[in-house]
Amino acid sequence: MSAVTPIRAAQEGSDRETGRDREAAALRNPALDQGRAGFYRPGTQPALRSVDETAEVRAITRGTVQAAMEVLAGIRPIHQLARRLDPRCLGNLQHRASLIRRELTRTGNPALARLHRNSTVRSVRVCEVADGIYEASAVVVDDVRARAVAIRLERSKHVWRVTELVIG
Repeated sequence: MSAVTPIRAAQEGSDRETGRDREAAALRNPALDQGRAGFYRPGTQPALRSVDETAEVRAITRGTVQAAMEVLAGIRPIHQLARRLDPRCLGNLQHRASLIRRELTRTGNPALARLHRNSTVRSVRVCEVADGIYEASAVVVDDVRARAVAIRLERSKHVWRVTELVIG
């Protein structure tokens, strides 16, 4: 068993730490390092890690495509995509969803009711077109068929926005 050292005693004894104690503390928490090169100094913020943009865009694409298919199925309100899609894409998706609903009520065709139900995104492929601009394709399978979805994402003020959405 080891004894617990009160905080005040630990702070008073910190001036006489050995180099080995300091290195061990730095390995546990680099922000606590007092003098080794390459580590953060006390009172400074650690640098943010760079995020793999391709993985981030792939995840955003998967979620956006899944949500768009749920809008077409009538199980998700379109306003939930308002922050991700630009106004033109949002309007096009809303128009397509309303056409599906209108045709379903006009004909009562049960095949239309199953058209976008239980959609699952099977795969996503991402390609960087330019700095901050990606195009992606996704394969979506539902109860009736498999379809392709193409999407274009652009970084706008540190937020990814969908500027093109084409559902096959």
